[in-house]
This record gives sequence, structure tokens and C-alpha cells, in this order.
Amino acid sequence: MTVIWSRLSCIVLLNRGQRNISLFSNTTPSNWNKVVSDAEKIVGYPTSFMSLRCLLSDELSNVAMHVRKLVGTKHPLLNTARGFVYDSRNNLQMRGLVVLLMSKAAGPGQHKASDVFPQDMVSGIYPSQRNLAEITELIHTAFLVHRGIVNLKEWTNSDGPLKDMQFGNKMAVLSGDFLLANACTGLAQLNNTKVVELISSAIGDLVQGIYHEMPNSLELNSDLQPFVKNSSAGPVTFSLNSAPVVFHRQIVGQERWRHQLQQAKTIGTIDYTKLRSTIKLEEGVTSTMDLCRYHGNKALESIQCFPSSEARSALENIASTVTKF
Repeated sequence: MTVIWSRLSCIVLLNRGQRNISLFSNTTPSNWNKVVSDAEKIVGYPTSFMSLRCLLSDELSNVAMHVRKLVGTKHPLLNTARGFVYDSRNNLQMRGLVVLLMSKAAGPGQHKASDVFPQDMVSGIYPSQRNLAEITELIHTAFLVHRGIVNLKEWTNSDGPLKDMQFGNKMAVLSGDFLLANACTGLAQLNNTKVVELISSAIGDLVQGIYHEMPNSLELNSDLQPFVKNSSAGPVTFSLNSAPVVFHRQIVGQERWRHQLQQAKTIGTIDYTKLRSTIKLEEGVTSTMDLCRYHGNKALESIQCFPSSEARSALENIASTVTKF
């Protein structure tokens, strides 16, 4: 997420005047949940309520009725939908929260008197900025839903009836497309081509990043977690396309990597604990940490364009927390 913060900074700066830049002391965040909770208090109300207007629409209600047919199946779309309703600890609204924090950190800006009234603002944030935060979350949610599509080429009988998987895929495509359509409509209503351009570019980054991240993982530094956690914590698994593995492959070369991968296989399955030990012998993990810190520092640099405020402090805390391993 920190990769696109500089673009988000440009978006919320579009309608504000220039101010003097001053340094703001960064508090040490105790843990991720506290950092997020404190940030949500700053922007006025929890961002988890932002998308209710869309999620409770008649169109999506009809889709939800069909999704209920997946109850009892193993299609991942059901778990995705369940997570939106019950699992608040997943911080699914983080992207919208960052947009709101940047909006508040940017300040009131220079709007015409007829454009907006003070009573329309909540915690110093314009309705259009909250709309942008909602649009950001709709786009992210659409991608989560689309990622619930099952690769039928890898389907086995243990995954459940084929017809359930096919029906679930249709619902995932339909639901995700519906959310994206609403997001596009919302973007058009903002009447700002620069915002559309920047969001489109961010979507490109998001699509590219999806192919390199671990599925079903919540941390902003998820690729590193299997390699920095205590080895005695139990069985470990990780994506062979995660950043530490990609760096490791570049360091040792394809031939040596294939040999190491073959050595870690037993009866056709991969011993991830053994493979992790092999990867940690090289510099792939430290290279990933350096990359994470690089983007964290870039985010912190972008944040410095804002004047001192509690919103900027919250953004600094978020950027600092994701670079702690």
C-alpha cells in the first residue's frame, strides 16, 4: 500500500493551497490495531461504514441472495463475503482510512463559497474527499471478490461439486464487476480528470502487486512474516512468488534454485520448513526488508508535504508500523 501513497498525496493536494512545511515528532506506535484505532478517531467515524450505501443497494442485495446458495460449499467467495460482515480485525477499510487521513492532513484548501458549506464537512474533511475514500474501498473490495474465482483447471473432487464452483465463479465476477462499476460512476461524479488518472494508475499497481503477494494475508509486509516469525511456532507455508523467494532465486540463479526446490520435495509435496531454512541462508530476506523499508521511507517523505497535525502523525505511525518486523 505504501507504494501508491505518493499518488494519493497528489490527489488530496489538488484543491488546497501551499503551506509552510514543518517537522512533526512521530510517536512510537504500540501495535497495529492501536495505530488504526487512533487514526479512525481522527477522521470522524469508522471507515467501515463508508460503503454501506452501495452494499445495501437493491442491486447488490439481489446478488447477495444468489451468493447465499453457496452456503455449505467450499467456494472461497463465501468466506470473502463473510469476512466483510463479521471480521472487523482484518482492517479491510485501511485504504479509505489513508485517503481520509491525507484529506484531513491537507487542510481545508481553497474552495469557492458556493462549492461546499462548513456544515457539510465532518472533522475537516469534505464530502467529495469521503466519496474518494469510499471509491478507493469499493475498488479494493472488488479486487478481493474477483480473487475469489476458483481455477477450475486445478479443481479436484475434494473441492466440492463442479457446478458449485462454476456458480461461485459467476457470482464472483458479477459481484466484483458491480462494485467496480459503482466505483467508476463515483469517480466520474467527482469531475476531476486528474483524480481519475491517478486512481487508474494506482489500480495498475494493485493488479501488479496481486501477483506477488500471499493470499489470505493481512499484514502490509505479509511476504516477510513466514521468514521472521519464530521457527518453533508450528508449520509454515509461503508463496513461491513472495518477495524473499524471488530475491533468493535471483541471487542463487535458476539452476541452483531448481536443485534446492527438488531437495525440499518429499513424496511430491514441498517441505516449506526445510525450504525456508535454505532461503534464509542467503540475502533474499534482508533484500525484502530493505525493499519494504525503502517504500516505507518513500511514504514518510511524501507525508512531509503536509503541515504538522494529528492526521499527519497518524500517517507517519502507519508508515512506520509496516516497516517493523
